[in-house]
Amino acid sequence: MISELLPPPIETAEAFGDADPPPRLFPQEAALVERAVAGRRAEFATVRACAREALARLGHDPVPILPGQRGAPRWPDGLVGSMTHCRGYRAAALARATELATVGLDAEPNGPLPGNGVAETVLRPAERTHVAQLAAMRPEIHWDRLVFSAKESVYKAWFPLTHRWLDFEEAEVTVDPAAGTFRARLLVPGPEVNGARLPGFDGRWLARAGLLVTAIAVPRLRTATPGPRSAAQPFTAGMTSRA
Repeated sequence: MISELLPPPIETAEAFGDADPPPRLFPQEAALVERAVAGRRAEFATVRACAREALARLGHDPVPILPGQRGAPRWPDGLVGSMTHCRGYRAAALARATELATVGLDAEPNGPLPGNGVAETVLRPAERTHVAQLAAMRPEIHWDRLVFSAKESVYKAWFPLTHRWLDFEEAEVTVDPAAGTFRARLLVPGPEVNGARLPGFDGRWLARAGLLVTAIAVPRLRTATPGPRSAAQPFTAGMTSRA
């Protein structure tokens, strides 16, 4: 799935469950989840196995993948990447920093957001209206959860560039249901990439097999194309938790 959203030179790997026994962890990694329940340890191990598979395709030896500031994974020097895991899915995406400025990846179950005011926390008023319109057209997709996933991908792309928190209310997402794309307009000053300040992030999404997957990739160097183009247009190569 994820390779459809993030083509080469981004290397991706995914799994739709955990092996029994789960993939082996480095001692430093195992120490982080030694008191966790078995399911948490398994997903933790599988998503890191996915990341190491992508690392291998980039010519890197296996290394521990440990959390850094605000839980963001620390990658080997010269690489950018993102990981995600949810019920029934784990995935990782990595690329060389000479080719991409940042990558954001998130997966969620295709179900409604929980109650207790979560939607009001995640969605701005305009997004709630947008979600209702989308639901009237395609009710098989839980658009509130898709917008949540898009904002998670935005944060994962934002944080390596800024090392600052980004609240849900500080970005406004609009989704194109036909093109399988989304745009997140930043409501705070964006980071600078390629000598320009980003007004937001553009990404792609996919709904399949009970899952919603969103992804963002910002090229390090842009190629000239006809017409206006966002500084954060999705990388095309010719074509939950915030950790």
